Amino acid sequence: MNTEGLKLENQICFKIYTAEREITKLYRNLLRELNVTYPQYLVLLLLWEKNSLSVKELGQRLFLDSGTLTPMLKRMELNGLVKRKRSVQDERIVIISLTEKGEKLKEKAECIPNQLIENISMNKGELTLLNETLTSMLDMLQNQSDQE
Repeated sequence: MNTEGLKLENQICFKIYTAEREITKLYRNLLRELNVTYPQYLVLLLLWEKNSLSVKELGQRLFLDSGTLTPMLKRMELNGLVKRKRSVQDERIVIISLTEKGEKLKEKAECIPNQLIENISMNKGELTLLNETLTSMLDMLQNQSDQE
């Protein structure tokens, strides 16, 4: 009987999981000055791109359900980073946009991607290949999930 497939070190999901945890630790240190969590940083990244998005759009882009996203957005609003407003066209839709304070954090955050890359110590080619591989894997997993 071949039990190699049952060894922890052979589990791709475990390696992805542990790499994610280690990267999140690195981000925690980098984000301390901004006083935001990693999930909040992801919200800010999207809003720095688009300035405002609905809660539904944020959830879709971040793969988070509203039960996870809504409390986080409320905390971000209490911290003065975002504002929530009901859509004039459809009151069921809540639009999230940056406050001036949230917009100003962008300047402080500009160095974070490069600092993270320095901490990971992989060359640009390796990081590009990893990004492409993970994007492809995620696309395949999403397609499979959509078909179920």
